Amino acid sequence: MSRLHQSRIADFQEVLGEPTVALTKLRELCFSGIPFDGGLRCLCWKILLNYLPLEKALWSSLLKKQRDLYSQFLKEMIIQPGIAKANLGVSREDVTLEDHPLNPNPDSRWNTYFKDNEVLLQIDKDVRRLYPDMAFFQRPTDYPCLLILDPQNEFETLRRRVEQTTLKSQTVARNRSGVTNVSSPLKTTPSSLSEYEVLPNGCEAHWEVVERILFIYAKLNPGIAYVQGMNEIVGPLYYTFATDPNSEWKEHAEADTFFCFTNLMAEIRDNFIKSLDDSQCGITYKMEKMYSTLKEKDVELYLKLQEQNIKPQFFAFRWLTLLLSQEFLLPDVIRIWDSLFADDKRFDFLLLVCCAMLTLIRDQLLEGDFTLNMRLLQDYPISDVHLILKKAKELQDSK
Repeated sequence: MSRLHQSRIADFQEVLGEPTVALTKLRELCFSGIPFDGGLRCLCWKILLNYLPLEKALWSSLLKKQRDLYSQFLKEMIIQPGIAKANLGVSREDVTLEDHPLNPNPDSRWNTYFKDNEVLLQIDKDVRRLYPDMAFFQRPTDYPCLLILDPQNEFETLRRRVEQTTLKSQTVARNRSGVTNVSSPLKTTPSSLSEYEVLPNGCEAHWEVVERILFIYAKLNPGIAYVQGMNEIVGPLYYTFATDPNSEWKEHAEADTFFCFTNLMAEIRDNFIKSLDDSQCGITYKMEKMYSTLKEKDVELYLKLQEQNIKPQFFAFRWLTLLLSQEFLLPDVIRIWDSLFADDKRFDFLLLVCCAMLTLIRDQLLEGDFTLNMRLLQDYPISDVHLILKKAKELQDSK
């Protein structure tokens, strides 16, 4: 380990060792990248995403409370409905006229159950393809959820619901801006090969844990429910927490990911809500802001893209909505997120990263025609994220 790396770790340990964490100092350190060693990144992300308070004395009681709350969600949203469904088959007296599968009443438990299944199938389809280029999500977790996997359970699990539901799921994301494609060409593989298999009973793969997190989020946030692409936001968070070198943190990766994801979505959820597209907080506004930033920094490149009618929604929709999680390999996405989470102006820096990505390929873009340029932007050619972040920082400092 280099001396520089050791001294960086020491800097982090010093800030995190104080009874009250100095947020400004922590942000500065995290902005330049967080070492993985000793679970530093997992801890810093939990603070930066407002899951852990700055007073360390409050941590253990807060964590216990939140993790208990998450178990409660599992019981209410997965186990209870599952028991109800299992019992309906056994005891006929439960099936009253008020609540049978054909009841048109929107409050009917059945109606909710079928609606939930449509959401569940969409989530299932998306999480089975998470980061197909690495084996992690297909591997069994060391801490399967015992509440759910207990072999004594007679109730219907999410796994069984997916198997039994033959509803053809409508794709949630009706392509929002025509050309936008939520998954990048880099990551797609033939569907028959890319679907992850279900592990034998008693084990569960990491992708199933992600499925549960997203399902509970959808149940608790009916206004937005689940939109394709959220799986790409939860994936890097869960991966980071589930590979924490400290086992007492790693064991609770599911609950901790859920709350950090919820907090992160509270900041970026407007990108996923179609009705807000054109409002001040929606994605269209952010894409326009990115182009106006580009115009400030590199007017020649801006005019070239305008002249070729390359609209930001053709590529920046995905870049901004998914926080670049589809453009780079997972370790690089995680490094970019260190800087994004540390940004006190919350994701203003993301616009600069996108501008940096454009200016770094400006020569190719200035020479290319529409088709060539679209290909460059849809499948970004530079993989060195350090170069991109350095350029973005220069743009930030040149204001």
